[in-house]
Amino acid sequence: MTENLKNKVAIITGAARGIGREIAITLATEGADISICDIDTDGLSKTAEEIKSSGRKVFWLKTDVSREDDVKKAVDKTVEEFGRIDILVNNAGITKDNLLIRMSEDEWNRVIDVNLKSVFLFTKYAGKYMMKGRYGKIVNISSVVGIMGNAGQANYSASKAGIIGLTKTSARELAARNITVNAVAPGFIQTEMTKNLPDNVKEMFLKNVPLKRMGYVKDIANAVRFLVSPESDYITGQVIQVDGGLLM
Repeated sequence: MTENLKNKVAIITGAARGIGREIAITLATEGADISICDIDTDGLSKTAEEIKSSGRKVFWLKTDVSREDDVKKAVDKTVEEFGRIDILVNNAGITKDNLLIRMSEDEWNRVIDVNLKSVFLFTKYAGKYMMKGRYGKIVNISSVVGIMGNAGQANYSASKAGIIGLTKTSARELAARNITVNAVAPGFIQTEMTKNLPDNVKEMFLKNVPLKRMGYVKDIANAVRFLVSPESDYITGQVIQVDGGLLM
């Protein structure tokens, strides 16, 4: 444990499982106190127990990240609990895959609301506290499909591409207050979302990955750890692809 993040407070969305859980636990091992949000209360409770075992303080709240009142409450309660917000990781995301011509308006809207609108809302409300403190680190979890596109994922690809545009704009607007904003674009990562894919689909993806393996949630968490650490203080508005060379 290096405790690079000692005395820092981090909010991580979508932290009940997978990449979000790993990010929360990783930042806790670096010394940060953690606030976690998700709609899955059982998963949040499990993540919270792991964070407590590292000796850090943790606060969790059931949150629909697509609802403005829920987001504002989560941010305000975090400040009530810890007195500040230094780090925001916008990780929450869902998929509702379908071919474009078959995709319903609800499938489009729900993915855009959870994946993209949530980043806007959390950045808006957490950003206000960061601006007052004249310090902040924001990392948004995008995806390589937001850069390259993917058949059957018009809504997901659009949401992840939108995150990149929002990241760059936020970086420009918040830089004067010593707040950096970056994005991480994962490639093919071993998560609950990908483990149920058919073997032939996995093989199709992997043949295009120079490292010839799937990534691990720890690979994403390590990239986030760097981007929220003091070592990244002069990096903002960037998109870091963690994809084994897929989009090289």
